[in-house]
Amino acid sequence: MRRIFQNSIALMVVVIVMFLIIPLPETLLDILIITNISLSIVILMVTMTISEALEFSIFPSLLLITTLFRLGLNVSTTRAILGFDGAGAGASPGTPVIQVFGQLITQGNIVLGIIIFFIIVLVQFIVITKGAERVAEVAARFTLDAMPGKQMAIDADLSSGLINEQQARERRSKIQREADFYGAMDGATKIVKGDATMSLIITAVNLIGGIIIGSMNGVGDLGTVAQTYSIATIGDGLVSQLPALMISTATGMIVTRSVSEGSLNSDVIEQFARQPRAILTAGAVLIILGIIPGTPTVPLLVVGVGLVVFGYLMSGRLERQEAAEMVQPEAPAQADMTAVPSETDYYKDINNVYGLLTVDPIEMEFGYSLIPLVDESSGGKLISRIVIFRRQYAQDMGFVIPSIRLHDSSALGTNQYVVKIKGEEVARGEILVDYYLALEPVSPGGEIDGIETVEPAYGIPSRWILPENKEMAEIYGYTVIDPLSVMQTHLSEVVRRHAYELLGRAEVIQLVENLKKSAPELVEEAVPNVLSYANLERILRSLLKEGVPVRDLGTILETAVDSLATTKDLDMVTENIRVALSRTITRRFCEHGQLRVVTLDAEVEKRVISSLSKNEQGIYLAMGPDLMQQIVNQLADYLRKFNDLSQTPIVLTSQVIRIYLSRMLSQFYPGVYVLSFNEITSDVQIQSLGNITLEAAPSRPNRKAATV
Repeated sequence: MRRIFQNSIALMVVVIVMFLIIPLPETLLDILIITNISLSIVILMVTMTISEALEFSIFPSLLLITTLFRLGLNVSTTRAILGFDGAGAGASPGTPVIQVFGQLITQGNIVLGIIIFFIIVLVQFIVITKGAERVAEVAARFTLDAMPGKQMAIDADLSSGLINEQQARERRSKIQREADFYGAMDGATKIVKGDATMSLIITAVNLIGGIIIGSMNGVGDLGTVAQTYSIATIGDGLVSQLPALMISTATGMIVTRSVSEGSLNSDVIEQFARQPRAILTAGAVLIILGIIPGTPTVPLLVVGVGLVVFGYLMSGRLERQEAAEMVQPEAPAQADMTAVPSETDYYKDINNVYGLLTVDPIEMEFGYSLIPLVDESSGGKLISRIVIFRRQYAQDMGFVIPSIRLHDSSALGTNQYVVKIKGEEVARGEILVDYYLALEPVSPGGEIDGIETVEPAYGIPSRWILPENKEMAEIYGYTVIDPLSVMQTHLSEVVRRHAYELLGRAEVIQLVENLKKSAPELVEEAVPNVLSYANLERILRSLLKEGVPVRDLGTILETAVDSLATTKDLDMVTENIRVALSRTITRRFCEHGQLRVVTLDAEVEKRVISSLSKNEQGIYLAMGPDLMQQIVNQLADYLRKFNDLSQTPIVLTSQVIRIYLSRMLSQFYPGVYVLSFNEITSDVQIQSLGNITLEAAPSRPNRKAATV
């Protein structure tokens, strides 16, 4: 029984198909007709109560099933109507439910009934179905166009620490499901359109075929036959079109839920309640029209007075809400300024002067207008977001970002901010607090008024837009970000790029002491007997600089100890550590079991290997400028493909030249990561986006080698 229940929907579809073949008794047919109407009401109510389309993601499949159910009933009712032979006193074609609905709409006037029925069908076909089809088509296109921007927004939130890997995975899955849903809805609306067309055909068949069969069976004269079968035809069409009309309406509603924040009921009530002036104005206009002689006074005055009363009540409610929001806690009493020493007296103490020599690891200065985003007493949330980012970065990379000093600066513009690493500026940006930043999609659905700019963290073309244009920008496919997220994302990306500079001797000692709690024997063997703190710092910096997490410090120390037994070259030791961290590196750069890369041709690798030289400082790359230019120029073309796919640019090469090629390319493209084949696990599918090859070039005399 349980297995039958689990497969009830599949069995139901098979039974619906059987309706097309097997005749049904009138009683069962009436029950199924009422069931069809009830099901359509339930679906309509569900679409009005959901807040987003994915809450009813089965709708496209359900639309197909209900349409098939309705067509199966149409075939059964057509068989009941055309199979009527006039036998039995008072008998009528069709079923009792069909006759009741036919009498309800005709009211004894066949012509009027036919006209009303065709109006209902045309309203559904021309207005609702055609509109829903167009909305579904546009929604599907805009959803697909907006996917790259949404993916970038998720990556920005993940990098800034606002979300973790699990939340990012869920958001990416939701974006994919949205694209699949609207794509399915685009096709499902064609089913609704075909159903409306088929209903017209079935109605014409029932009416014409019924008159012909009735005349042949001697049901009565032509007028009696026409009236008898017209009532049955209209009743059958009505019991079919009522569910179809509600399903079409539900289709239109579910594809227009993109900018809703709650159910349709709550959104309508809340948004109308926020416009009491419009309601009062409409009521006043109706009252004025009601006073004019010759107008329907009573209806106009009743509705007008009702709107005025409703608008007055909503106006009072809105004023009370605004008054409550304006209430602020009393400001704390100002400190006694006389107790604060003057600047001259303070620096008379030479020990206080030494405080000026301190260099903060990370420092952020901002203009006056940005203070509310930082000041917690004013509701600023930048500090709390930095705390979240520090925790997330520690979990991902194994390194704790030091404290970030935040302070305002009169030397900056009111909307500007600067990020400094060890006292020197490394990044600068400007944001508009009262605006939103809209990231432009590949194919925007429309033009949004705003101030053109560039997103500071990733360099995406954007524009600052007013808050009232936010919803329209999202409809056009823009990814809209608030000013605080823009500044915090930029800060997070800068810290990620320069994290290796923030790793000093003190931080290395702290990491080793933390490892000593879980692996004291390993630490005692490795540090500092085999591997000094200075060399460990150099290794960890090299890993962080190339985006490799150092969280598994135990594996790093073990591999370093084993490698130092055979070589003293720290570059080779670092390469061996990277191979030992292959699972970590694969997880860091691989997405969904797939790794998109650019590879080097065998001849290019040979040329690079032949360019390696050695001196007393170690091995270095002495590459000719022609080969370097070919590699850099070809890689620039492939970077556009990575940008279109929203993927991290990766060059895959052999382990022998990986580190030297990485150092060379970092001078031109700091965001490109170079990996070796030994660092990728075997369960990953590698997809090559291109291959860097040698290009024929004329020889040039007296060419100098470029040393990297």
